[in-house]
Amino acid sequence: MKQMEVTIMGQSYLLGCPEGGEAALSAAVAHVDREMSAIRDAGKVKARERIAVLAALNLAYQLVEAPAAGPASASAPTPELDTLVRRLDEALGHDGQLL
Repeated sequence: MKQMEVTIMGQSYLLGCPEGGEAALSAAVAHVDREMSAIRDAGKVKARERIAVLAALNLAYQLVEAPAAGPASASAPTPELDTLVRRLDEALGHDGQLL
């Protein structure tokens, strides 16, 4: 397994990467960096850990919400997921909405 140094929101991380997976990992890092930077730049959330959690939730929601590409893909959003997102938004209060 190869190691790659990446930067997310100005902080460096050393990540393991399977041979041939460098492009996919770079794309994933860029996506996470954009999501975290957008949350930070909105100015409502300051703590890096909270930004990371919000970004992870946003990205996971996007994956679930994406149209099904085939039988092995994630299922469509459920009412339970919508309820969970609403509850998370309420818990976050003025720190920033999940979506």
